[in-house]
Amino acid sequence: MRVILKETIDALGTIGSEVTVKDGYARNYLFPQNRAVHATEHNRKSMEKQKAKFDLQVAKEKALAEEMAKRLEGVSCTIPAKVSEEDRLYGSITARDIVQALALQQIEVEKRMVMLAEPIKTIGSHRVPIRIYADIEPKIEVWVVPEE
Repeated sequence: MRVILKETIDALGTIGSEVTVKDGYARNYLFPQNRAVHATEHNRKSMEKQKAKFDLQVAKEKALAEEMAKRLEGVSCTIPAKVSEEDRLYGSITARDIVQALALQQIEVEKRMVMLAEPIKTIGSHRVPIRIYADIEPKIEVWVVPEE
C-alpha cells in the first residue's frame, strides 16, 4: 500500500515522502497513530501545499541533530563490569548500559539510537556510533574497565 508520511519515521522515511508499506502496518499502526495518509491524488496535492512546512520541519530536525552531534563528538563514558581472571567479561555491555552511562553525564539518548553490532564482551576502549538522524552518526568512546 502506498502512503504519504506525515512525520519522519526512522525505518521508513522523512516527512512528506511517499513509501510502500504492508497493508496491515498502514491500517493498524500508521493510520490510527495519524502518522501517514493514503497516497491518493487528493492527498498528494494537499501534501504538496504543505511541502514548505515539511521542509522547514526537516531543516529544524536536522539542525537539532547536528547540534546534538557536536555535543556527542568526543564524549567518552566509563562502564565498570565484572571481569574474570582472563580479562573477559562475565556478561556483556549492551546498548542499555551505554544509555545509562550517558544519562549519568546528562546526555539523553534512546536505546535504539546506539548502533552496537553486537554486545561488548571485552575490556578496553570501544568506538560506538550513535545514530541521531538519518545520516548523522557521531561516535563516542566507551571504556569498559574491571569492577573493583
